[in-house]
Amino acid sequence: MSLNIFNFSNTIISRYLLRNLAVFFIAIFFIIALIIFGNQFVLTVQESVEHGIPIQELMPIVGFNMLRDLPIILSLAFFLSIIISISQLYKNSEAVVMNSIGMGDKNFIYLLQPVVIFLFILVFILTIYAEFSFITEGKFESFKNGEIVFYASESSLADIEGEQNMEEIFIYVSNESKPIVVLASEATKYTDSDNESIYLRLKDGVRYEGLPGDENVNILDFDRYDLEIVSGEVQKSLSNFSEIEEKTTIDLLLQGGKLANAEIQWRLSQPISILILSIIGVFLGKTSPRTGKGVNLLFGVIIFMLYNNGLLVAKNSIESGQLNPYLGLWSIHILLVLFMIIFYQFRQGKLANFIAKISPL
Repeated sequence: MSLNIFNFSNTIISRYLLRNLAVFFIAIFFIIALIIFGNQFVLTVQESVEHGIPIQELMPIVGFNMLRDLPIILSLAFFLSIIISISQLYKNSEAVVMNSIGMGDKNFIYLLQPVVIFLFILVFILTIYAEFSFITEGKFESFKNGEIVFYASESSLADIEGEQNMEEIFIYVSNESKPIVVLASEATKYTDSDNESIYLRLKDGVRYEGLPGDENVNILDFDRYDLEIVSGEVQKSLSNFSEIEEKTTIDLLLQGGKLANAEIQWRLSQPISILILSIIGVFLGKTSPRTGKGVNLLFGVIIFMLYNNGLLVAKNSIESGQLNPYLGLWSIHILLVLFMIIFYQFRQGKLANFIAKISPL
């Protein structure tokens, strides 16, 4: 009979629980994402105005930040939505009736498995980084507060990571003495590895200093000409992520080293946290009908903050060489799993027996 009750596809209770879970998850995710992503977008617009960089050229940075922060937001939203959904069942005395027919924490965990597995796969996929284009083809764009006006008829990503190829280039550079016009058949956008500045490497072109009709117009034919469009200082102020974070997981595996190892463990920790937090969320959701669910939510937020900050501390310790990579972030997951087991035993009133079993003779 119990097995028939928990046939997931035919259970009314499962559909009821998952419907409530979906509503709370969407609402919480929307609120958190609106606050975080909205703040990032406003700061990006401010940087665009301050440094004279077109806002559309900064959107890849915004997009990368969103992809980087999305797994954490998904984990937090899902964790809190589980706590609210389960606690609502207890608040309405529905879970009490379910417990009376043999439905407990293990059954709630079972009912959540399809959603947990789906989010696990989604968060795992979100750890892959995609390269973005920088220059928009067929459109005039300005850099450095309008000092540089740029146009390219065609644009495409190069085979080398971080570079972009363009054709039929027109550039206008305002100067205190004489304006400069540059024409080139092709160009490559690249980032200098020394100063992190972004340059355009123009090829097979002509540089005009001064406008037609002026008394002195300097004309220079060149085979190659480098023009800085974004300085390294501005680039660092706009990007709050490191170079190692830009690499794909496959590149990190090939690279090796402390930084790559720490980043790989951090990325794997995001989907792993979904599995652990989903179980803890079910345990925290159990509450008395007389008790407000705000207390459980507060505990949930505290646990999430400690968990996430612990992972960050472990990641930084691996990067600085203070923590063995083999121990690494896995130690934080193990500690939380131990906490989860102890919390479950305490909830079941079996903590004393559990301690007696694990204590040395």
